[in-house]
Formats: sequence, C-alpha cells, structure tokens
Amino acid sequence: MSMDQIAREGLVLLGCGKMGSAMLAGWLDQGLPPTSVWVIDPKPSAWLQGTGVYVNAALPQSPAIVLIAVKPQILRDALPQIAAMTGAVLLSVAAGTSIASFEDVFGGDARVIRAMPNTPAAVGKGITAIVGNEEATGADLDMAEMLLSAVGQVVRLDHEDQMDAVTGVSGSGPAYVFHMIECMAAAGEAQGLAPELAMQLAKATVAGAGALAQAADETPAQLRVNVTSPNGTTQAGLEVLMDETAGLAPLVKATVAAATDRSKELKRGG
Repeated sequence: MSMDQIAREGLVLLGCGKMGSAMLAGWLDQGLPPTSVWVIDPKPSAWLQGTGVYVNAALPQSPAIVLIAVKPQILRDALPQIAAMTGAVLLSVAAGTSIASFEDVFGGDARVIRAMPNTPAAVGKGITAIVGNEEATGADLDMAEMLLSAVGQVVRLDHEDQMDAVTGVSGSGPAYVFHMIECMAAAGEAQGLAPELAMQLAKATVAGAGALAQAADETPAQLRVNVTSPNGTTQAGLEVLMDETAGLAPLVKATVAAATDRSKELKRGG
C-alpha cells in the first residue's frame, strides 16, 4: 500500500506524545494530507492542533491503518475508542504489549503488527523492529515499514520472541550510550578539562563515531583498527577497555542480558 492509498482511506493515530508526534511530522513531510489523519489524544499539544489533522473527532469506520502509540499503562482504557473499526491493520508501538493482547480484544482474525522503535526516532535517527501475526500480509508489513521509515530504519523479525532481545539492544540501548557519554565526560573532567568542554567533546565524539559507523563501508572492528596506531594513545586506552574479564565486552553482554531478561519478566507479568 502506498502513501496515496493511505491518503485515500485514512490513518488513525491513537496517542500523539513524543513518538507519535515524530511519526506524524514525518508523514506530513512526506506529503500525507493532514485531512487523511485522525488523532486521538486526551491532551493534544498546540503543535498537533496546528497541523490540520482531525483531533479527537468522529473516526472513519474503515481506515487503512490504526497506529497505536499510547503507553502500555493506559492502553486498555484507550482501545475501546477504536474497537468499532473494521478492516484496518493494527500497528502497535506500545512497549511490551504482545500481539496476543490485541488479538484478545479485536479477535483472532485481526491483522496485527507489533513494532519496537527507540527514542532517536524523535530526531529521525531511530531503528524499529517489526513483526506481524499470521493474519498480517506482506503488503501490511510493507505499509508498516513505509510509515515507520519516516523516523529511521526498519528491520523485520522472524518471530515475536525476538522482541525481548531487540528491547535489550536497541530499545534500551540509547540509555547505555547516554551513560557512556556521561562517563566519558566525567573522565575528561578527571583529567583536567572543564565540565562543559568535557561534555561537548564526549557528545560530539559519540555522535560522530556513530555517524561514521553508519556511513562507512568498513565494519566497526575495522574502523577501530584504522584509528589505532601501534603503541599509541588509542591502543593504551583500548587495552583497558578490551580487557577480557573487566573490559567493556563482558559488561555490555551482561547489560543487554539483564534488559532482555527483564523484558521477558514483564511479559509474564513479573
């Protein structure tokens, strides 16, 4: 399904917080007419009200897609607002909410796609993993990918159980990187830099290295080798960072495992 078809049939956005707003801005920038979008949000922002989309208005009976972007805590209360719709693809970015949860509400024949974006989507640099139920068609997944690509990259999973690992890596991952920035800045301060300068250097270094890793043909491992002169300063630092027992690799492995395990616990209601 193309954006033109969505424009004709309509799109309903349930929840328009930071993530919903980022996606909506991307769709409008790509040419989706505001009059093809219905937004349900209890506290619409001034920006949302100025976009020209329908806000808390009567909803279409059979839109092309309903994108669910509310927090899991209020999801059950919000779903009745869209329960009467028929034929629409249900695309959920509600964290930790299984496909089965939507099938329980909308029936086993509902076409449901679950997505896990991350917070860099707010600046168009996110990455989102998607997976559909058995009823979701290839065309449905193509439509979901097209819409979610407005805020970054999209990858497809083989099965829903992989969402826990995705949560541990990319869903929670931005927080790991933010803490890395904090640690680098604090380390710079410890070596005599002013706090503002140390933070500026740390932010720019992480952002620049990430952009280079995305743009370069070489692997991150090769990029690391490229910047590491024998017996130089980078090698001295890496010898600490790459220690097999106390270095970064075992720490990151344990970090991702902890987040993944917690995702599994939350799924079980723990």
